[in-house]
Amino acid sequence: MNKRLIFILVTMFLNFLGFSIVIPILPFLVQHYAPDQNTIALHVGLLISVYALCQFIAAPGLGALSDLYGRRPILLISLFGSVIGYVLLGVGGSLWILFLGRIIDGLTGGNTSTVYAYMADITKPKERGKYYGMLGAAGGFGFMFGPAIGGFTAHIFLTLPLFLAAGVTLVNMVWGYFVLPESLPKEHKSIKLDFNHLNPFQQFSHIFEIIALKRLFSMAFLFFLAFNAMYGNASVYLKDVFSWSAAQIGILLFVVGLMDIFSQGYLLRKLLSKFGEMNVIIIGTILSFIGLFIAASTSFFVSTYLIYLGVIILIIGYGLFEPSTSGMISNAVGPKMQGRVQGANQGMQSIARVFGPLLSAFAYQYWRGLPYSLEALLVVGSFIVFTSSLALIKSHKIQS
Repeated sequence: MNKRLIFILVTMFLNFLGFSIVIPILPFLVQHYAPDQNTIALHVGLLISVYALCQFIAAPGLGALSDLYGRRPILLISLFGSVIGYVLLGVGGSLWILFLGRIIDGLTGGNTSTVYAYMADITKPKERGKYYGMLGAAGGFGFMFGPAIGGFTAHIFLTLPLFLAAGVTLVNMVWGYFVLPESLPKEHKSIKLDFNHLNPFQQFSHIFEIIALKRLFSMAFLFFLAFNAMYGNASVYLKDVFSWSAAQIGILLFVVGLMDIFSQGYLLRKLLSKFGEMNVIIIGTILSFIGLFIAASTSFFVSTYLIYLGVIILIIGYGLFEPSTSGMISNAVGPKMQGRVQGANQGMQSIARVFGPLLSAFAYQYWRGLPYSLEALLVVGSFIVFTSSLALIKSHKIQS
């Protein structure tokens, strides 16, 4: 395995490690600063959403900048932004400092679009689904260890996990500075960049001129809206309904990471070679619906076994859906548009991360099982959009 691939996989691992290390401790962190303890769920949702909103604003522009200047400098700058964000969260002191940390990390640390564009640069189109699965598996490892580290080191002191995340991200940035070569050949770089390339809404306007991409993005948005609504509320739900500690939440999320590795690192390759990307997406949506339905039932039947079963099925479904969808989106365009299309893709997911947690926080105040029920319905919508668009997607010709 070459050094470029190793660095990209490690970076993806650290992205998810840093994201997930916060999840089990966030309700307890907010608890120290929230003026009203009844607003903890709302503030947790807002912290997750504001980070995603900043990613949405920045991701398309970062993707376009990487098309112009190359992937390497954008990756390194993004990693540095994440370091600052983690430190501010760790320092804390008030709610506004927590929000400032999330804003800085979101604006400068949204490097996932560049990671995917870098992977597209160094792989063949037919192999991208497989390599995106490897990225997903690396993220799964991060998600497996992040919550466990966050939950257990929080017993030493609550913000220790955040300083650990800042330290390993800084080491990764320095390592990348010395070992990471540029992946985008000079002949494939954009020749100009104007304001429209930095405007996230303009990016969508350009991408959505390709009808097949418009359908794929619409289908993916509904799915990711459901998935991020679940994550935005999961720790609060487990704290309130199951009376779990940060460590217990971390153990469940450790299992989530383990299932993500199994799904994206092993099962995906088996199913892709046998059924192809389109059928794997359908399987992923069906499994995700079943998982969310089971999770919703735990608001009536508070059972550790049921919540584990529902979450495991959901994560296996997600692990099949996400890389297959990313592969189809990437293969719909040529090399000169990879940065823009991946920036738009991550921007779309950022919108889902903005509104998903807010949706679950709003629904949670009416009934604790309502967020999961709404999320299951969104997955059904994603399934309908995709299956009704299959003929159009199959007839699409690659855009350069």
